[in-house]
Amino acid sequence: MSRPLQGRTAVVTGAGRLGGLGAAIARRLAADGAAVVISDLGRPVDAATPGAMIGASDEMEAVAEAIRADGGSVSTCVCDVRSWDDVSALADHAVSTHGSLDIWVNNAGIGYIMNPLLDVSPDDWQAVIGVNLTGSFYGIKAAAQKMIEAGRGGRIINIASQAAKSGFPFAQAYCSSKHGLVGLVRSAAIELGKHGITVNNVCPNHVTTGLGAWQNSYFAEKSGLSVEDYLAQMAARIPMGRPGLPEDTANAVAFLASDQAHYITAESLNVSGGEEPH
Repeated sequence: MSRPLQGRTAVVTGAGRLGGLGAAIARRLAADGAAVVISDLGRPVDAATPGAMIGASDEMEAVAEAIRADGGSVSTCVCDVRSWDDVSALADHAVSTHGSLDIWVNNAGIGYIMNPLLDVSPDDWQAVIGVNLTGSFYGIKAAAQKMIEAGRGGRIINIASQAAKSGFPFAQAYCSSKHGLVGLVRSAAIELGKHGITVNNVCPNHVTTGLGAWQNSYFAEKSGLSVEDYLAQMAARIPMGRPGLPEDTANAVAFLASDQAHYITAESLNVSGGEEPH
């Protein structure tokens, strides 16, 4: 089996939930030969990080164990991406444990704090921006530092969203944070290109993970529809006839992490079955 990422180390933030997008990305990178660091919050730390929406330490270990069972090299590291010290320590962990840091995937995100505009609190706004945008900036900075020191280039990939291209009701902070990632990668790619580091976004449409199931229920209720009818309407507007799967996003990440994508940078790649055309 081809293992195009053999000898490289990848960090995936927000990867500690079984069935989650980050876990799917980590599995795919490990299958391609990368040593993988599974990172997540480990435990709830405040009102913005409820237990049902974060990867607890035992679930992080379960994700890692599944990768080990398939023969992959993997470790876990608790990290709150809102903390520069935590993110810097995560980068240190990758190098000290696996010998290098070659791929960094900013997947951690809050997609479950949504309200009508007039009901959005300052704390809610700061929580979403803090994880989705500031956390990604910290990840880019920490990864770039290690990659520049090593002198071998690298790949930095943000999991943005269709919401990086289009607006959605009840998701002002979320859409703002994801739109911000477009500007962030364009700027970072200019500075880091001379070091052989590419910086890109992957922009999936809706993916029904655990978080996605919550979103289905939330938006169905707001639309006055059953979840089944809401999903049927969603599928009908997607040219490929279905919402995304975790593997669709994982495949795109694996491509951007590979040598085949060495000349692709500053891009925001749609993985939406044709739903998002720009």
